[in-house]
Amino acid sequence: MRRIPRELYPFTGRTLDLDGLRYHYLDEGRGEAVVALHGNPTWSFYYRELATALRDRFRVVVPDHIGCGLSDKPGDDRYPYTLERRTADLARLMDELGLSDINLVVHDWGGMIGLAWAVRRPELVKRLVILNTAAFHLPRGKRFPWQLWLARTPLGPLLVRGLNAFARGATRLACTRRRLSPAVRDAYCAPYDSWTNRIATLRFVQDVPLAPADRGYELVSETAARLPVFRDRPALVCWGMKDFVFDHHFLAEWERILPQAEVHRFSDCGHYILEDAGGDIVPMIRDFLETT
Repeated sequence: MRRIPRELYPFTGRTLDLDGLRYHYLDEGRGEAVVALHGNPTWSFYYRELATALRDRFRVVVPDHIGCGLSDKPGDDRYPYTLERRTADLARLMDELGLSDINLVVHDWGGMIGLAWAVRRPELVKRLVILNTAAFHLPRGKRFPWQLWLARTPLGPLLVRGLNAFARGATRLACTRRRLSPAVRDAYCAPYDSWTNRIATLRFVQDVPLAPADRGYELVSETAARLPVFRDRPALVCWGMKDFVFDHHFLAEWERILPQAEVHRFSDCGHYILEDAGGDIVPMIRDFLETT
């Protein structure tokens, strides 16, 4: 794996042993807990500026899902790469750290993983920060993007694991307000430097439950049904409106589920909203955590 420049990722990580697998996470600062969960094909690097900005006042915990970032990347014979297992991994980390009054920050798959855990332990969650994500099935009127369908075809392994098209492509297509620097693009892709190490980027796409027969479908249904438990919690939603996956259909569903949420739309931003508008959103998140 290519070395990540210290100036871009100035953290010393920790690991939790998950039955012989190293589950890497950041644990920065002290105070009220902020748990930030990334999606695919990112890793804890996505939250680097948020962690740096909050660690003087909060305890910021950012795990790398198994197969991602600096966590182990086992084969299918050692790890199932399912939503249920990822939710269980997060539960073990939360139990290990003994966190409560958690401010949960979620993006992309982090929303499904984090909220599948949270609806089972709502008493531990104090606030929600929602960033271009979902914790429910495809909203009515939204079609599954063809780019993701392609990754689920027999061409998927060649494109995603062979050519690294998913991770590398996202560094160019997921930002619409500004371009990422070559160093930042390289850092996002650094953990995914071989066929073996790109297993999770493919399995995440293959694991999206679209029909009742798909594994994880029932867990998504269960999570969505329980989301109204958070209607009494402060919630901040920041949304990149040029995201072609998590688009306005998903935002409308969040507004329906969490009518009390403070919502900010960023008309010129894409899926990597913290890259496109971090200078606006990071201070907004800090203010939200300190004043609500």
